[in-house]
Amino acid sequence: MSDVLIRKAVLEDCASMLDLIKELAEYEKALHEVTVTLDEFIQDGFGISPVWGAFVAEFEGEIVGISLYYDRYSTWKGRRLYLEDLVVTERLRGKQIGKKLFDATLEYGKSKKYSGMVFQVLHWNEPAINFYKKYSPKFDNEWLNVSIELKD
Repeated sequence: MSDVLIRKAVLEDCASMLDLIKELAEYEKALHEVTVTLDEFIQDGFGISPVWGAFVAEFEGEIVGISLYYDRYSTWKGRRLYLEDLVVTERLRGKQIGKKLFDATLEYGKSKKYSGMVFQVLHWNEPAINFYKKYSPKFDNEWLNVSIELKD
């Protein structure tokens, strides 16, 4: 889908982003665990001290995917980029939108000199696990803790 635009998120994207986060939570059978309000979400991303950043995928004027990240620190590795959520709306999965978002996030991490990117994936989420395997990550057990080295 070459007509998908990947760009940094702006405040006006927050309602659509939160809808996608809820869609992911529903897929993970945990919608009841989403307690953040839209106001909190906006404040946390665009307030005085933002704690998250994001890329969005826009298709035909609609936000159809997100990659939400934040800083993490490892006493062994230094600054790490933590990928909290990579979500593409269900009807558009399998069209390389997730790859475009993931690649944009990796490039962002490299450009900001992070030592790597880490994230988690549920052990039963085979489509996501197979997607991440294409990037030669290191997998752990239980909750699959994943890291990708960004240094050459």
